[in-house]
Amino acid sequence: RGDLAPHDKLAARLRPEVGPPPMDARMKLLARMVATGFGLGYCPVASGTIGSLPGVVLAVVLAVTAVPPLWQAFIAAALSLMAVAVGDVAERDFGTKDDHRIVADEYMTFPIVLIGIPWLQHPWFLAVAFLVARALDVIKPPPARQIQRVKGGAGVVLDDVVSNLYALGLNCLLWRLVVKLCA
Repeated sequence: RGDLAPHDKLAARLRPEVGPPPMDARMKLLARMVATGFGLGYCPVASGTIGSLPGVVLAVVLAVTAVPPLWQAFIAAALSLMAVAVGDVAERDFGTKDDHRIVADEYMTFPIVLIGIPWLQHPWFLAVAFLVARALDVIKPPPARQIQRVKGGAGVVLDDVVSNLYALGLNCLLWRLVVKLCA
């Protein structure tokens, strides 16, 4: 802007630039969108439960596309790592430890609870798995509650990973019971 007159230079500094926001602002916005479950985390009641719903969609996609259990585990691990990164950025952005609006930890770790369970044979089992996962997320069995004290995105997500591993174990037992009862 060296070609502007002095009064135009002042006006240019006072006037915001027109155009897209800077890259870091766009990344921050994207992280906030992902962290809040594309806005579901703003729900005033049961934001964690409502925010878990995209995880149900992820689980359905994994089941319908017949992803093998080992790949389900890899995908669940990758989603969990992404949730740590997103949770870290969002926690700094919101300025609060594990802010209730951050639900990426809920939905990005939900696929863990169904790894290796062929629930499409009995689709209603998805609701059972969801309820088990939500209950264990609220209860936070050891060491989930203790892990929640870890700083940053790891603290936001790892308690959910632990709770969902408990949920996977319980869901596997329930699945065996379902298969025996429905056989």
